[in-house]
Amino acid sequence: MGALSFMFSTLLLLLQLLFASLPHHRTLTYAADGQILGRRIYCYRNNPTDTALQVDCTAHSVEYDVFSNKFRALTVQTDVWCSSGAIMPDSNLFQTGGFNNGERRVRVFSPCRTCDWNEIPNGLTAKRWYASNHILPDGRQIIVSGRGQFNYEFIPKNIVANKINLPFLSETNDKVIENNLYPFVFLNIDGNLFIFANNQAILFDYVNNIVIKKYPMIPGGEPRSYPSTGSAVLLPLKSLKAATIEAEVLVCTFLAALDTCARIKITDPNPEWVMETMPLARVMGDMILLPNGNVLLINGAGSGTAGWEQGRDPVMSLVLYRPDNDISSRFEVQNPTTIPRMYHFTVALLHDGRVLVGGSNPHAFYNFTEAFSPAYLDATFDNLRPTIIAPKSMSGIRYWKKYIIQVVINSDKVDESSMLVTMFAPAFNMHSFSMNQRLLILGNDKVTAVGNSRYNVEATTPWSGNLAPWGFYLLFVVHQGISSQGIWVRLH
Repeated sequence: MGALSFMFSTLLLLLQLLFASLPHHRTLTYAADGQILGRRIYCYRNNPTDTALQVDCTAHSVEYDVFSNKFRALTVQTDVWCSSGAIMPDSNLFQTGGFNNGERRVRVFSPCRTCDWNEIPNGLTAKRWYASNHILPDGRQIIVSGRGQFNYEFIPKNIVANKINLPFLSETNDKVIENNLYPFVFLNIDGNLFIFANNQAILFDYVNNIVIKKYPMIPGGEPRSYPSTGSAVLLPLKSLKAATIEAEVLVCTFLAALDTCARIKITDPNPEWVMETMPLARVMGDMILLPNGNVLLINGAGSGTAGWEQGRDPVMSLVLYRPDNDISSRFEVQNPTTIPRMYHFTVALLHDGRVLVGGSNPHAFYNFTEAFSPAYLDATFDNLRPTIIAPKSMSGIRYWKKYIIQVVINSDKVDESSMLVTMFAPAFNMHSFSMNQRLLILGNDKVTAVGNSRYNVEATTPWSGNLAPWGFYLLFVVHQGISSQGIWVRLH
């Protein structure tokens, strides 16, 4: 198995374990598919200049291979508390900022069996704590905000003056409480950025440092950014060959754990927020895009707020959101979990279609790994489930090209018109926000039965890096809402 293949066969929980305070004489345990793995964590850092913890015996980072249920401890030399990051187009994971001596660090993890973190001192121009990152069409990351930082910068750096003021961030800063940290940042289809902070949003031309549009304030005006801690997704992009492509953003929950989501079509000339009522109130919940185009709302608290042990009443029931349904039937309550997960929990979509869930408040000896299987993974749907047999994982694909994905479906009830090809951009999850999360629905141009239960599904890739920045994506085939396992492809 090659280095890249190895990287993407593992889930990089490199930064999701930052808050598990585990003394060196105890065993760190993970549960995956009902199995428990134990391992001792030993002190590996002794830094007398560290203002938080001079002798450090905690596991701040591991690489976790989900499918073999094994992990490898990694070494982080600076404080990554409440940092941010994204996977670069070359497959390297860039993680930025944090607290204390980590606030200007850039940390790079390359995919290989023996690689560890490489830390770049002063890799950031400004201190970045509670910032948000996004991959841009040119392959750079933009880093927006951070505590006391009303500006943005880029990595890798390509200009001398790399800290650029953005007044919108100071305008949305509530005195003392803030309520605009970890802003929700999404790349719009025109190449500009949709930025949401507190209760307001803008469309921002980061190239020319110009606010193109100010969106209406969310009805009611309640804050939905950290520490009020809502969650947001760019809903799946579809009809990618149309002359006009629409993009919508969904923002859910806020302080006091009320039960509303707000949805806005950010490409509309005169956009307005549409309010929707969730079946369950929650704060600190998370939203993850699923391969079939639905959105999973998961975990969080029924009252309180993020941080300071103020979350109360864990929300155990998951909710599925179907964005294409009528507004009266979009939410559907799923089976509940048995483990409360509130502040500092995390989620990640796996290539087999499951959702890995881990973490919560930083309590010692917390057993914090489980996987949620969406309904499309139920064994009753196995005969409808596509299995991708070509191309091979890690194949390269190019913009605006037609490709054939060959699948096997062992059913006499194949609905060719229902087949969809989708592409998911891997996300960096922190504080109820999956940075860089993106799902593209390529649909199908043509489906051909070729015998022996095999079908060729033709699909056209996105035409622009504004729709899909170049880099690695999980590619799925969906049949009657039932998803295949994903394969990694590199779009360039």
